Amino acid sequence: MRPDPLSFLGDELNSLKAQGLYRHLRVLHREQAARTTVDGREVVNLSSNNYLGLTTHPRLKQAALAALEEFGVGTGSVRTIAGTMALHMELERRLAEFKKTEAVVVFQSGFAANAGTVAAILTKDDVVVSDELNHASIIDGCRLSKASIKVFPHRDAAAARTIVRELPKTQRKLLITDGVFSMDGDLGAMAELCNVAEEFGCIMMVDDAHASGVFGRNGRGTIDHFGLHGRVDIQVGTLSKAIGALGGYVAGNNNLIEFLHHRGRPFLFSTSHPPSVTATCIAAIDVLLDEPQLIDTLWNNTKFFKAGLHDLGFNTGLSQSPITPVIVGEASLAMKLSDRLFAEGVFAQGIGFPTVARDKARVRTIVTATHTHQDLQFALDAFKKVGKELGLI
Repeated sequence: MRPDPLSFLGDELNSLKAQGLYRHLRVLHREQAARTTVDGREVVNLSSNNYLGLTTHPRLKQAALAALEEFGVGTGSVRTIAGTMALHMELERRLAEFKKTEAVVVFQSGFAANAGTVAAILTKDDVVVSDELNHASIIDGCRLSKASIKVFPHRDAAAARTIVRELPKTQRKLLITDGVFSMDGDLGAMAELCNVAEEFGCIMMVDDAHASGVFGRNGRGTIDHFGLHGRVDIQVGTLSKAIGALGGYVAGNNNLIEFLHHRGRPFLFSTSHPPSVTATCIAAIDVLLDEPQLIDTLWNNTKFFKAGLHDLGFNTGLSQSPITPVIVGEASLAMKLSDRLFAEGVFAQGIGFPTVARDKARVRTIVTATHTHQDLQFALDAFKKVGKELGLI
């Protein structure tokens, strides 16, 4: 019998198990909702990016069904050959209007939007100046571009300025930050970094995935929240979180978007969004404009839950968003906390290295607009019980 050339992977998995870091995929048996069924257990769901509950919103479901009946289940081609439908153009027009930019291009995922854009616009002669906690898709895009990478400490705009100041004036520079950091829930140093970009002629880019539908007027994101329209050259957003569907997008000027049509590899080599998904995203924009009370409810729930965790004595870091980490330190302890919470009926996933630093493992919680205060109090009671059991509070 031929020896297994991948046997070394089994050794790696055994190492994860020995460290208490091995995880199996939990399976959702119903719709993505505030209360749902995971692995056969009824749980309060604190692990979803479904911030506004749009995955089950009637207007989105109806839009998907109508598009399915009219256009079928798929497009059968990439955008640059036969895969661009009128629906795709309408979605991009609506998103550009919503984000207050000249144009938008939609990618198959937020990851593809980040990685594909950075890799497309930079070369080995250029440099990226990046926050140390930026999303993995940004990091991968930087690597693919072969540009030099300079990293500044988290949210430290002064350090970013020092790095940029020492670079050759003629070198092309991309200054990039998350709008909302996905593991800590804090906001990027947006205005200060825009100042640096303008002072030294950098391209300013913001990954606003976790801000879309959450911050700014009607959920326009952190650029709107901080009043930075016209100062951010590249905005990346997602259609997979608060929008409730699937995909990512890049917003900017016409030159940027037309260039990505020609050089954005995920755009060029992936089949376009199914009509039902595209129609759903258009309907989601209408909901954001017509039902701002969903965002108000999201923030009301967020404040209630954060206050409850703080009163119990948990370390929630510097979160400024519905993403609220419960930081415990050791990864094995974070996984134990997650498993015990699940046994008590609360689904909140443990996060460890390499997603976060080795000594900053946590259970990440995300509150949504569709949670009730009763749901959240149930979760707080479970955190109290398990936290005392594990000596965390």
